[in-house]
Amino acid sequence: MPTPKRSFFERLTGAVKLEEEDTIPTLTGREKIIHGKDLLRSDRENAVSAYENEPADAELTIDMYETPNDIVIRTMVAGVKPEDLDISITRDMVTIRGTREADRTTSSDDYFHQELYWGSFSRTIVLPKEVEVEEAEASEKHGLLTIRLPKIDKNKQAKLKVRG
Repeated sequence: MPTPKRSFFERLTGAVKLEEEDTIPTLTGREKIIHGKDLLRSDRENAVSAYENEPADAELTIDMYETPNDIVIRTMVAGVKPEDLDISITRDMVTIRGTREADRTTSSDDYFHQELYWGSFSRTIVLPKEVEVEEAEASEKHGLLTIRLPKIDKNKQAKLKVRG
């Protein structure tokens, strides 16, 4: 079979076309991902951060919206105790970290499907507006974490008395 002619882009960059069954090494080179397929749960657990030699955290999905006074962040943390959550807040950023521990009473050979994520997770969110860090509140109900961050009122004024 003759070798297909490479495109200008492929010759310029050294890239190659991949067929559906070809594999691509990940950034760490420790695992292979089949082109066009999602990572399986076991692949996510074995993934390694490109920046460190530690397992990569799963990323939380969030909803973020604003009310007239607050920025509200909501995320699902079902299966995680509130005391096992670590929430760090600055005036312009929020980081949520935690670990969902797996129940190891069932052998992995006995599963038909195993899609739930177990392990560490984190998410850093850059806020669209500055917030009052000291007045922030977090609550969890039925696995839904809600973080309320009061916005800074830049029009707020205070009168100072001059001491003599």
